[in-house]
Amino acid sequence: MSLFAELVGQSHIVLALQDAVQAARNGEESQEMTHAWLFTGPPGSGRSSAAVAFAAALICPAGGCGTCIDCRSAQAGSHPDVEIVRTEGLSIKVDEIRELLQRVAWAPSLGGWRVVVMEDADRLTESAANALLKAIEEPGARTVWLLCAPTLSDVLPTIRSRTRHLQLRTPSTADVAELLVRRDGISPALADFAARVSQGHIGRARHLANDESIRTRRKTIMNLPFHLTTLAAAFSAAATLVELATQEADTESEARSEKESRELGQAWGQGATGRGMAAGGAKALKELEKEQKSRATRMVRDSLDGALLDLATLYRDVLMVQFSSFASTALLLNKELEGEITEMAGRTTPEKNLEKLNAIMQARTNLSYNAAPLLTIEALMCALAQ
Repeated sequence: MSLFAELVGQSHIVLALQDAVQAARNGEESQEMTHAWLFTGPPGSGRSSAAVAFAAALICPAGGCGTCIDCRSAQAGSHPDVEIVRTEGLSIKVDEIRELLQRVAWAPSLGGWRVVVMEDADRLTESAANALLKAIEEPGARTVWLLCAPTLSDVLPTIRSRTRHLQLRTPSTADVAELLVRRDGISPALADFAARVSQGHIGRARHLANDESIRTRRKTIMNLPFHLTTLAAAFSAAATLVELATQEADTESEARSEKESRELGQAWGQGATGRGMAAGGAKALKELEKEQKSRATRMVRDSLDGALLDLATLYRDVLMVQFSSFASTALLLNKELEGEITEMAGRTTPEKNLEKLNAIMQARTNLSYNAAPLLTIEALMCALAQ
């Protein structure tokens, strides 16, 4: 199967990348292939998947077969000529970029290209972005940079101007559902539900379809607005929402953190007989702990952001009922809550629901600026209770 087979609804991107791979294989001077690319698109559109698939295709002897050792190792992040930078903290700092630049200065060890995939270029600090800019301005002869970000405005103009831009779009619900059925063996009904409520976000759709606990947690969150009858209920709902988001993040991060700490400690000699850990081991563990705390903070905020997006779909559905002359369930994202949505539409005004939808979007913005999660959600719930 081709590496690009799972880029759902991105035929225009696949065509451009295949042309670039062919130009790279021919060694021709052409506009199809360049040393720096910028993939943008809404969350879940597959911008990182497209970049990794492109990286694997560049180093694949067959141009992206998807089955050879080069393709598999590149996608797994273990190929020596493909560096995948995945940011789990709140930002990418200049020291990380400087270390990266030292590594990618080496010539390719196996294939004809050395490829760097940066999945969160929007998280570069200003100094880190400036350090990266210098490398893109003066690239190595066989080095290709693949940057990913939600929008063009999330990247410095100086970096944008030196990259080829590819804009991905949100896949359709039908395309995402078909992928879940074909790739993951999900039942058609469950695949339709996951694709619909995730609004084309492939990663979220897959998690929803494969994990019942996530579906249960979402159901609890989606029912919160129907019980916001008093300020006390609003504060209780805020506590519930933050607790659910924290539980989801903790469940994912604790096991990873424990494994990472154990493996790093063993690498430095922790628990060994004799002198114990080598010099510098304690410092390395402390640095790891700092990174893990940063990752846990980001995961909580990401979980909250996902919950707010879910709540936004509820008020979107209420507005659809209020503005439609016919209450067609085909238009609803949350068909399972049709009765509650119709009832809310009958007792509220479109103006109020638009205000509440805007309040949800503002809360997302506040969280992205590192506002206190509980205070932000409490303020939001109070606004939704009005």
